[in-house]
Amino acid sequence: MSQSRIPLALRAGAALLAAAVISVAGAAVAEAHVRVTPDSTSEGGYSRLTFRVPNESDTAGTTSVEVTLPTATPFTSVMTKPVPGWTAEVTEADLPETVEVDGSKITKAPATVTWTADKGTQINPGEYQEFSISVGPLPKMGTTIELPTKQTYSDGQVSDWNEPTVEGQEEPEYPAPAFETTSVAGTDATPVAAADTTADASTSDSAARWLGAGGLAVGVIGLLLAAVAWRRVATLPKTPATAAADSASQGSTV
Repeated sequence: MSQSRIPLALRAGAALLAAAVISVAGAAVAEAHVRVTPDSTSEGGYSRLTFRVPNESDTAGTTSVEVTLPTATPFTSVMTKPVPGWTAEVTEADLPETVEVDGSKITKAPATVTWTADKGTQINPGEYQEFSISVGPLPKMGTTIELPTKQTYSDGQVSDWNEPTVEGQEEPEYPAPAFETTSVAGTDATPVAAADTTADASTSDSAARWLGAGGLAVGVIGLLLAAVAWRRVATLPKTPATAAADSASQGSTV
């Protein structure tokens, strides 16, 4: 059969499938970000911050995770939750300037939290791990708390999740985990924006996976429909011109 008889639907189906594959790849990249989910964002309170760390490498495992804590609005209390196979360490450091927290002036505060994999333990390719800390007190409502995170792999590669996310702009390649504090429950202020930010952080990956799966399904359906159209065209009687073209093509290959 000559190439002129290849239906446009088949080519369109292939294009749809290619686009779906690209969509799935984009969703995979989005969900690979290191993110933080607080169980509370109320100012003046304490919160459990859970960092979800996926392994992005296909050949190496994650062996170390280091979170940098804020210095402008420092936490006076930081506690780690044990993770089997990992050693956690909280390091204090001098603050750039004296800060008042709950009426007390402090010059030193927890600066970093580092989890290091024990020998024979790591986050392998295709896996993720969660690390939690309890921190407080949280600063006043409306404060964006960025928590830059350094992810180190067994082959020496380092991913620095330290780029700020600016509202209204495209998310950077390596966004720093962050959340916004809200008012204390029961006050007049309503922390709608901050609550939405927290919800977005915890649900964006699920949305990305659903969108990716939907794109792939559209591509596959398009390709199947195109294949059906191809079979129908193939069974149609040949026109005299097409038959002559096919005969000439077969004669030239003999």
